[in-house]
Amino acid sequence: MTPLIVALVLLAALLHASWNAMAKSGGSPQFSIASYRLISAICCLPLLFLFPIPLLESWPMLLASTFIHTLYYYTLSRSYRNGDLSQVYPLFRGLAPVLVVLGAALLADEYLTPGAMLGILLVSAGLISITFAGGAIGKIPPLALRWGLATSVLIAAYTVADGMGVRVAGNPFSYIIWLFVLEPIPIGLWLLATDRSGWFSYMRAKPVKICAGALAAAGAYAMVIYAMGVAPMGMVSSLRETSVIFAALIGTFLFREPFGRQRIIAATLVCCGVVLIKILS
Repeated sequence: MTPLIVALVLLAALLHASWNAMAKSGGSPQFSIASYRLISAICCLPLLFLFPIPLLESWPMLLASTFIHTLYYYTLSRSYRNGDLSQVYPLFRGLAPVLVVLGAALLADEYLTPGAMLGILLVSAGLISITFAGGAIGKIPPLALRWGLATSVLIAAYTVADGMGVRVAGNPFSYIIWLFVLEPIPIGLWLLATDRSGWFSYMRAKPVKICAGALAAAGAYAMVIYAMGVAPMGMVSSLRETSVIFAALIGTFLFREPFGRQRIIAATLVCCGVVLIKILS
């Protein structure tokens, strides 16, 4: 991976931590997520005329990713409703890179060097350790654990789908734009049918926060998709999930949460993993 791609993915990680913190703190994760995606789609509509339609070979992955993202948004909101951000976020973000490596090997014949694999395992171990900091697995509510595990599987699934799709789309920006336009349709229709007034009230009450979250969410994943077009999916996913450390730092400096010994250990493991990915891949 080139230094530019590494920097791009790390920036995406920071943006990803930012919009997840906003979604969790908003009190209505499903409204936050749907609003972010709706604003992103509206902003992308004019760009449909500036870039070619993705090649036919990419459309199965594009449609699959849209469907998987819909399930992901549901499990994500359920995770945040049943567990604390500091519990569920490191769990599903830490487990996802290992699953991405397996999925990329099985579906895209993409295999990493032993050094890169070791780096990814260090990153995942460091991130997941935050979930179980200071005690046993039983400290996590059972529902939060189940929804978190389901979310990690879906993260890996849409990551592999998008990694494969962007490589055969002809133009990476075409794939990104069409994905962002399609993504809010299922979740938007569901909220319109089940809680239209609640969703509209939420958007009217928090327009600035929604626009900021939409910009962060769209920018973060656009960078990741672009990076997967030129770098191995497992390595990109692992670097992206350093967003957990950024989330911990955001909590420390903005919300006065203690960083703690466990987070220091986790940050050290993640940094070692990132170094290994960079120098041994």
